[in-house]
Amino acid sequence: MSSAKIGFIGGGKMAEALVRSLTNVKFCKADEIAVFDPTASRCKTMEKLGVKVLADNSAVAAASQMIIVAVKPGLVPAVLMEAAPAIKDQLVISIAAGVTIATIEANLPGKTRVVRVMPNIACQVGEMAGGFCKGSSATDEDMAAVQQLLDTVGKSYTVTESLMDAVTGLSGSGVAYIFTVIESIADGGVKMGLSREVAAGLAAQTVLGAAKMVQELGKHPAELRDTVTSPGGTTIEGLHALEQAGVRKAFINAVEAATLKSKELGKK
Repeated sequence: MSSAKIGFIGGGKMAEALVRSLTNVKFCKADEIAVFDPTASRCKTMEKLGVKVLADNSAVAAASQMIIVAVKPGLVPAVLMEAAPAIKDQLVISIAAGVTIATIEANLPGKTRVVRVMPNIACQVGEMAGGFCKGSSATDEDMAAVQQLLDTVGKSYTVTESLMDAVTGLSGSGVAYIFTVIESIADGGVKMGLSREVAAGLAAQTVLGAAKMVQELGKHPAELRDTVTSPGGTTIEGLHALEQAGVRKAFINAVEAATLKSKELGKK
């Protein structure tokens, strides 16, 4: 009989973020989570969160109803082979970038139910953006369970596996792009005389407000942009400067580059 609701194979930063968020929203209790990581410092961090730190990946698999594989892509086959003998009817969820369902299933017992997920680190504050797709033996009930888990820490979207690398390139890596945006426009405010504290606060709130308008008003970002772009005004001057710098192209290129890297990781 499983003693943990969720088991993490790998206790890195993404696993930590998910543990913090899932316990904060009371999806499960800390003592209903098991984890193993070969790094002692990561185990200590997880212990401080109140989760059960077990002896190895096999022990985590045996103890858990739902197994989340949260290791670097290149380690996935090895950790799955270690855990495989203990996997009977548990649901296996992989959050490893680029690793295909075929690769995951090939290292597990036949008919193991697998769902591939790409969350992002914003799950730590309940604002994750993520995508997920169905393995060959996963059921509709499995997909519903994964969506319930993900939607407690943000927003999730079902996609075909062929689009999972694009999810990785957009939202998986995209939080880092937005951190760069916040830092950059805050630096602009400092250059124009604002204090660092005020500039950083205004920048972060501006990004948050713009995102909420897109989500809640249901309008295209370009339409919303036009509502604040008066003829001959300050905003059009700023937008013109962004166009001259090729910012739009740079962001498109960033998503493309990260997507291609995810595909490359999957091939390796």
